[in-house]
Amino acid sequence: MKHTTDLGKDKVPLLVLKLAIPSMIAQFVTVLYSIIDRMFIGNIEEIGDIALAGVGVCGPIVTLLTSFGTLIGLGGSILMAMRMGAGQKKEAQSILAHSFAMLVAFSAVLTLVFLLSKKYLLNWFGASPLTFPYADTYMTIYTAGTFFALMAIGLNYFITCQGFPAVGMCTVLIGAITNIVLDPVFIFVFDMGVAGAAWATVIAQFASCAFAFCFLIGKKVPVRITRLKREMLSKNITCRILGLGLSPFLILATDSVIIIIMNTVLQHYGGPKEGDLLITCATIVQSYMMLITGPMLGISSGTQAILSYNYGAKATRRVRKAERCILLLCLCFTSLMFLLSRIVPQYFIGIFTRDPGLTDLCIWGIHIFTLMIVPLSFQYVFVDGFTALGRSKTALFLSLFRKGDYVLFTMILPIFYGARSAFYAQPLADGIAAVMSTVAFLLIFKKHLQKQEVSL
Repeated sequence: MKHTTDLGKDKVPLLVLKLAIPSMIAQFVTVLYSIIDRMFIGNIEEIGDIALAGVGVCGPIVTLLTSFGTLIGLGGSILMAMRMGAGQKKEAQSILAHSFAMLVAFSAVLTLVFLLSKKYLLNWFGASPLTFPYADTYMTIYTAGTFFALMAIGLNYFITCQGFPAVGMCTVLIGAITNIVLDPVFIFVFDMGVAGAAWATVIAQFASCAFAFCFLIGKKVPVRITRLKREMLSKNITCRILGLGLSPFLILATDSVIIIIMNTVLQHYGGPKEGDLLITCATIVQSYMMLITGPMLGISSGTQAILSYNYGAKATRRVRKAERCILLLCLCFTSLMFLLSRIVPQYFIGIFTRDPGLTDLCIWGIHIFTLMIVPLSFQYVFVDGFTALGRSKTALFLSLFRKGDYVLFTMILPIFYGARSAFYAQPLADGIAAVMSTVAFLLIFKKHLQKQEVSL
């Protein structure tokens, strides 16, 4: 069977580009899901800014829900790529079957739990009396479509790790195009408002989910989805999937915690007059940051299959070369985005709001948030590199260290310098994390590969 890429034989620089570019595009398009919703919501007459703040409050819950898809999808795909690299196709088949069953189970449980607790979560996440009705409407509909969201995200990892990055990109593009078409129709033509944006997103996720599932049961992939029989169930495989996926899951899940804390701090220290304005600003600035961190994640996580496959095959020289190429690509991308953040942020902000005061505030916020995005490349590449090689505990420590700093600065700075100083927590945490990740990489990475070379 012909692959679009050969993870063990293709030239490493070309291989990195072949996996990273489609993954970058896919992550960029994934970001469009939330940005397009927010863009149209922000332009609803009379209620746009308040409705946008309400949807911004939902952001942490959406991130938390979808992070479970990454927990299983990324953890399972890394383990499967290692087994494929070692020539163990039967074991790879079992891992995919376990992962699919886990995605189904998690989707059912999470839908029930979040629907029952959404009122308390929204209030905890910073909803005010004005923004709560919009947040509640959006969250109710989105949560009902949790199954499609988790499946679309989780299954796509298994497409990419089998050498089909372009197909993985198409999975996301199908959802994005569906969302782009349906958003204005539901929001403005059918006058559904925030509910229309939520329904458009759910239908888009269903389209992505259906495409990914059909591809993974087809004849093109070496390892297909099969039913997990009771006698095949393995506690060891389940634990290994969760163990490898725990680090990226907590990275995404703690993003939700950070947004919760940020919204709460802005609401508390901003007061009734400035609180909602600052949350709206933070929602727009965080949307812009997603345009940077999304493709960065595409580079670092989309190329993990190269590292995992060659690590399983004990081709450690290819692993080292791939890590260098991945870092160089990420540095080039973040350098470009740093420059654009200084030159044209107003054009991005303009798709959300026409208010001059809010525009100026958002430009300031983007300048602050992006101060350390170039050094952040080291954090992303090295953390995902450790995860790809099975060192999930190292990756988890580095990730949580960064998030811990972020939370600490977000809570402490406003006490002394006011609500707006919370925006400086991002670059402070990013700079410290870049140094920590680089030191850990220099101390651990080479030794870890040497152990693999001599293992039986």
